[in-house]
Amino acid sequence: MHPRILLLALFPALSASAQDAARAGRFTVEHPTLRNLGFEWSISGDANRNASVSVAFRKVGSSAWRQALPLARIGGERVFRRREHLEYKVPHGFAGSILNVEPDTEYECRFVLSDPDGTTGETERTVTVRTRDQPRPYKGGGVRHVYPPDHEGEKLEPHFTSLLQAYYGAGLGDWNVVWERPVRPGDAIVVHAGLYRNDRLNYVDPMMTPFDGTHWLTIKATREKPIVIRAAGDGEAIFDGAGNHRLFDVSASAHHIFDGLTFRNTDVAIFAGFKKVTGAVGLAVTNCRFEDIGFGVWTEYAGSSDFYIADNVFLGRSEQRNLLVGWTGPLWRSAGPYGSHEVRSYYAVKVYGPGHVIAHNAIAYFHDGIGISTYGSPEADPHRRASSIDIYNNDIHLSGDDFIETDGGVHNIRVYNNRGVNAAHGGYSAQPVFGGPAYFIRNLLYHVPSGVAFKFSAKAAGLFAFHNTIVGEQTARDPASNMHYRNNLFLGRDTPDRGVMTWSNAGPDYSSDYNGFRPNKGAAEQYRWLAPRAGDTQYEPEAGDWRAFATLDAFRAATGQERHGLEVDFDVFANMAPPDPAKRHAVYHAQDLDFRLAPDGAAVDAGARIPTVNDDFAGKAPDIGALEVGRPQPHYGPRWLKEEPFYR
Repeated sequence: MHPRILLLALFPALSASAQDAARAGRFTVEHPTLRNLGFEWSISGDANRNASVSVAFRKVGSSAWRQALPLARIGGERVFRRREHLEYKVPHGFAGSILNVEPDTEYECRFVLSDPDGTTGETERTVTVRTRDQPRPYKGGGVRHVYPPDHEGEKLEPHFTSLLQAYYGAGLGDWNVVWERPVRPGDAIVVHAGLYRNDRLNYVDPMMTPFDGTHWLTIKATREKPIVIRAAGDGEAIFDGAGNHRLFDVSASAHHIFDGLTFRNTDVAIFAGFKKVTGAVGLAVTNCRFEDIGFGVWTEYAGSSDFYIADNVFLGRSEQRNLLVGWTGPLWRSAGPYGSHEVRSYYAVKVYGPGHVIAHNAIAYFHDGIGISTYGSPEADPHRRASSIDIYNNDIHLSGDDFIETDGGVHNIRVYNNRGVNAAHGGYSAQPVFGGPAYFIRNLLYHVPSGVAFKFSAKAAGLFAFHNTIVGEQTARDPASNMHYRNNLFLGRDTPDRGVMTWSNAGPDYSSDYNGFRPNKGAAEQYRWLAPRAGDTQYEPEAGDWRAFATLDAFRAATGQERHGLEVDFDVFANMAPPDPAKRHAVYHAQDLDFRLAPDGAAVDAGARIPTVNDDFAGKAPDIGALEVGRPQPHYGPRWLKEEPFYR
């Protein structure tokens, strides 16, 4: 007998103990964002999954440590979708975020790995990480002025007739690729009021974009010295694609800031990277307006990183703005009284790669509002995949599919403080997430007729839903792994033959508690539950595997979940009425909806404390739902935008 086999036979307990003990591996600090920090810690062993990692942090120079969320235990979850040949097994380890920290601030972060079965390796890590600040112009750079061809009057020097002339110093016709005097890192190009519309079939197009009408920007600036392309402030500066495919291509650039400009009449306004080819780094797009576009800002490249897309308005090409229609069904592509509903605008923003921030944007009339590229199996390099991405305080109206898609995200995806009203197929999507955690925190949802508030599908893994207010149901039935719900409100709309909540668990790690549910009147099966048997993992359940319950008490008694959960009604709100379930295609408006809780309602003080998520709760305990009584409401959409609604 082989010596190793003999040893295992003689000492099985020793073998089990060795497998259960956790051994520390590689520790990774992900790209910091402005408000959050992300970390990954690989391990081996811990076969019984009882290891844990505690997290504490403090500002550098401060003496007091603060508790953060523990890192999430991940690994072994199978993420797959057969029709695309996707098959991925999440590596073993921990991942998680320190949430709600301050921009441009240095933090000391401490992590301690423990396991009742023992640990080996370096089990305590302390790292110092600085959060990013909003990208800012370099104060000492040069300035170049751009005026439209029909401008009359004085011009500041040095001045140019087109953006590309200012950017490269090039000429017309064949001379448009002679780049002898380009801008330098730290320079600013100031675009004065007027219309910059290509004449791409003109050999000597004044915009210097013959044939394709595309502005190709390729210079590598730096974080300290970005290239800034901004409106002068003397009126609207409009880049019009004249119906071309791609208005700007910045996929070979680094550290460019677009500020205060208008982009319109093009399929893709700003293209920033293609998978396996190249992509931009450090792109910032702020205070801009996008209208009559198919796509706003788009990269598929794993090496694209650290974008800052904030305070913009994105308006798609929908011809019918008073009807909610998805991309399937009898009204899609119809030519009836409501016109055609073909998908003419895809995403406002879609990204891949680490460190992106997509915040305070107003979005309407797209297939999806904001998305992470579905991409497929993640790259091995932790700095070349969709991790440490923040999507917050966005205001999304009328999506043909979903409000926000984290599809393709890997670790530390943070979706919080967003407001979504009117989506045809789903609200907040993870289709899939490759291990997580993906945090969905304090988001609002209203009128998703499908009843899929969270589209957790394609066997996603590592999903954490905290403090969301869902006026609608959660009926998604594709199982997901490592899924946890806390402090949420799910309020059914009395949709016929539909319960209010479905839990579809693909693996043994799951939990749900301190949530509030408003059952649908007349539905016999309010709560549906799927969980694998002990030692088993069910990814393709059959009808008989599901369990259904008429009341929360019955569900609690059978599953042990929702020990502190409660059933509520719409009187938990100060003033809120549900959408009419019979009017699937109706359009509601955010300014008409009041998501605030009634101060004396059942949702007040009914939640659990979650470190760094609700530390500022106002009463005896945190409220459940997205908005805490006694605390300011979030500002949704651009911080400069005062007039509502933005989409009319």
